[in-house]
Parts: sequence; structure tokens; C-alpha cells
Amino acid sequence: MIELLDEYIYHLAVERGLAENTLVSYRLDLNGYLEFCRKRGLKSLEQVDKNVIMSYLFQLQLEGRSPATISRRLAAARSFYKYLVSEDILQKDPTADLEFPKLAQKLPKVLTVEEVDTLLGQPSISEPAGIRDKAMLELLYATGIRVSELVSLNLEHINLESGFIRCFGKGSKERIIPVGDVAARFLKEYLSRGRSKLTKAGNPPALFVNQHGRRLTRQGFWKIIKKYALKANIKKEITPHTFRHSFATHLLENGADLRSVQEMLGHADISTTQIYTHLTKQRMKEVYNRSHPRA
Repeated sequence: MIELLDEYIYHLAVERGLAENTLVSYRLDLNGYLEFCRKRGLKSLEQVDKNVIMSYLFQLQLEGRSPATISRRLAAARSFYKYLVSEDILQKDPTADLEFPKLAQKLPKVLTVEEVDTLLGQPSISEPAGIRDKAMLELLYATGIRVSELVSLNLEHINLESGFIRCFGKGSKERIIPVGDVAARFLKEYLSRGRSKLTKAGNPPALFVNQHGRRLTRQGFWKIIKKYALKANIKKEITPHTFRHSFATHLLENGADLRSVQEMLGHADISTTQIYTHLTKQRMKEVYNRSHPRA
């Protein structure tokens, strides 16, 4: 069974061009499913029927998995079986008639404009690492790119004269995103008097580097965010993705059209972007309730 999983992951990587993080997620989810099958004494996937799949989903519920996790695991299994049937490895898909768990729509957490200003004001720009952190935070809020995209940026991907960055998102899809004047100014500062002191003798292609002159990692950036959130005394839970959510929400609140925001975020489906319209409506209602004499 594990050989079929390897073939499927190879198919996702080569033929569908999925990103490395997505491939890792598929492998983890499907490894868990195959382990469940092995523990039930199943020697091949041909022995799996709808009852086995139902038992697997029930087991996930007993383990306390959230509906979102169960839905994702089922989606991974369904995609795996569709591939096996299309390749004539299996005759039928045991997941075909199963319904996905109903999910409550969770609205993403966002910062107010004032909270963003406070957070962005925390790095000390008198030090090379502080200049780098300031440039990263400003760029993240100015563009709404994912953290994985931020740390993957190379020097060749930025064009500050034109005010754009080139970014490669999920599935290595390229998109061009405008950079505001403030973010551009601090990027220039970082490039002129911060980066060279961090890279020391070398000159790696990475735009953002750590204290050892190597490309900054997602984990490294996560620590930086936590440090500044603590320093800013912001009580909300802040993750690197909070900047992305705040970017989209603040754009829509200030009149940006949904299609443009979709393109900047790199969402394949506009329905993914539409969740931010719920946030803006919620914010409008809060303002109304606070401000209207008869609210």
C-alpha cells in the first residue's frame, strides 16, 4: 500500500505541481489512513469498502479530531482513491457516496489598523536585525503574501523602482504584487544598511537572512512575530497569517474590489476570498452598535 502512496505523491508533485508543504500534508494524512487499515488487518486497498472508511472517520471522532481535520482527511482519501481508479489500479472508490462533515464557518482573526501600527513600530531600526524585521513586517502587511512566500523571496524577485515583487505561491504559481511606499522605503533601508551586515562575507540569493547569513526560515520568522507581539502588549493571538487576514480585510474595508484582492492573495477560487467580506460586514455592525443612538 505504501508503494501506491509514493506513486500518488509523485503524481501530485510532477503532474499537478503541488507545493512541498501540500505534499507533506497529503502524505501525513494518508499515512495515518493506511496505518488504520493495517491495524485492521487489511493487506491491500482492494479489501477496503465503505464500512472501513466509516470506521476510520468514527475513529478520528473518538480521537477528538475537529470536523475540519476529519473533512481534510476524507478529502485526502477521496483524492487518493480517484487517482487509483483513474489509473485502473482499483475498480471502485469506497469514498464516492460519503458526505463531508458540516463545518462551522470560522472567521479569521484580524488586527485593527491601530494594532497593526503598534506592532509594526516595535522593531529597533538602529540594528541590522531590527531593520530586517521592520522590512519583513511592513512587506508582509503591504502585500498579504504567505510567510512561506516571504522567506522564499530572492533579491531578483523585488523591483523597488517599479514598486512590485514577484512571488511564487502554492503550486509554484507566479503572481506580481504591488508594494506600497512605506514597505518599499524600509526594504531599501534593509538592503542598503542591514542585509550586508547580516550576510557578512557572503551574498546568498535570499532576500531575508538570519544572523548567520543564511535564509530565514518560517520557524525563525514565527519567533520574531511572537517577540514583537509580546513587546506590543497585544492580547489577541497573532500568527504570521494574521497579517494576511488583516491585509485582505483592511483593503476591502477601504473599498478594494474582491477580484483584485483575490489576485493579490493568490486564491484560485474567489469563494476563499469572500470570507473576508463577512469580516467587513461584522465590523460595520460593531461600529453601528457602538455609534447609533438607537442601536
